[in-house]
Amino acid sequence: MALSLLSPIPPSASLSSFTLSAFSAANNASSSSSSLSPIYSLYHQPKGTLGSSRTATSVFGGFRGSGSLRIDSMAEKRNLGLMVPRNGGGGGGELDDMDEGEIERIGDQDEDDEELIEGHPISSSSPERWDVLGLGQAMVDFSGVVDDGFLKKLDLEKGTRKLINHEERGKVLQAMDGCSYKAAAGGSLSNTLVALARLGCRSISDRPLNVAMAGSIAGDPLGSFYRTKLRRANVNFLSAPIKDGTTGTVIVLTTPDAQRTMLAYQGTSSVVNYDSCLASLISKTNVFVVEGYLFELPDTIRTITKACEEAHRNGALVAVTASDVSCIERHYDDFWDIVGNYADIIFANSDEARAFCHFSAEESPISATRYLSHFVPFVSVTDGINGSYIGVKGEAIYIPPSPCVPVDTCGAGDAYASGILYGILRGVTDLKGMGDLAATIAATVVGQQGTRLRVQDAVELARSHDFRLNSSGVRTDVGS
Repeated sequence: MALSLLSPIPPSASLSSFTLSAFSAANNASSSSSSLSPIYSLYHQPKGTLGSSRTATSVFGGFRGSGSLRIDSMAEKRNLGLMVPRNGGGGGGELDDMDEGEIERIGDQDEDDEELIEGHPISSSSPERWDVLGLGQAMVDFSGVVDDGFLKKLDLEKGTRKLINHEERGKVLQAMDGCSYKAAAGGSLSNTLVALARLGCRSISDRPLNVAMAGSIAGDPLGSFYRTKLRRANVNFLSAPIKDGTTGTVIVLTTPDAQRTMLAYQGTSSVVNYDSCLASLISKTNVFVVEGYLFELPDTIRTITKACEEAHRNGALVAVTASDVSCIERHYDDFWDIVGNYADIIFANSDEARAFCHFSAEESPISATRYLSHFVPFVSVTDGINGSYIGVKGEAIYIPPSPCVPVDTCGAGDAYASGILYGILRGVTDLKGMGDLAATIAATVVGQQGTRLRVQDAVELARSHDFRLNSSGVRTDVGS
């Protein structure tokens, strides 16, 4: 028996076989201005105010970067406007500017960013509608390998994430002088959006997916770097730069035991305002994704609330990423205000899902998935090497892990989320098939160095799964 996600379940109905029925995506139409209302009617339901007896955790946590620029000297740090003031001091102060030629040089470092597949160049025109618009923290990642002694010298606790100020950032980068590290347009959300854009590129279908991001960057070299790198990956960063600001950065220090210590300097990314520009973008969006890290920022809950209201007003789906367990625990009520009243889709890992539910560590991920699916129409929960779950209407579908030889697990959840979004936008009705694609994408990223799904891998994955729109004939088992 095939059931719509939000259709009433008859008492006699068996949930041993379950598919998304009557499911069709905006992408199925040839025009980019198609409405997403068929999907919306399935996933969206009126949300009531929820109590505060529940918790939340993050989807696939941490700021992640894909290396695009190697920085080996103090001079290169100075050119990026990172740390060295003109008076030669160590951190803070007036920073050097990078000229347009340097921006272009940085943009050309990673040829995998070039989306020139089968003769289809990057489009410079704006679509009538965006398939996905993500709202998140726009921060440049600097990642390098250090030893335990380096962390002890700077009095840093291994494996933690810490907010730092401008002066502290300068000291850390100065201490790394002589080390080789990489810069990238980082962030969990940007990893997902880049992978989604590559899966939905022009060479795979007649109409590529239109993917965009909004957030806060400054009108400085790092802000230009961030915008340029995303654009080369077919993700449009649409927010105007903030004058006289400093783009946020995250320093990711990896020790030989593969533990990551992250130092975040928020800069302009700490302010995300709701304005007419953002409202206009959301009104032309099919799926609006909110990054959980935004809940850490002062007063941002008002921006998120207004943005989600605008999304639902215009028939868009709202997806929320949990981002980090500690973030959810600190802002639990705010998370549930949004998740309980607006979210149509939620992405979390098993720890984050348990935190959303106020479950203990002994509770199984499938229990947390089932519980969350009573409040959110579509729940995606990853559980590392144990597989993942998709929750709908109080039931959970188990998705086995895709085999791989792990190289770097960072960014696996971001990649998994891209597969779920891709399936939804392409009109996939088989939940098991959608989950299998997402698991395969995650395994592909785990089996490589770096957090970004590579262009050729994305093309091969999307083609090999050969999803057919409105494939309502395939049934999916639900339950344990």
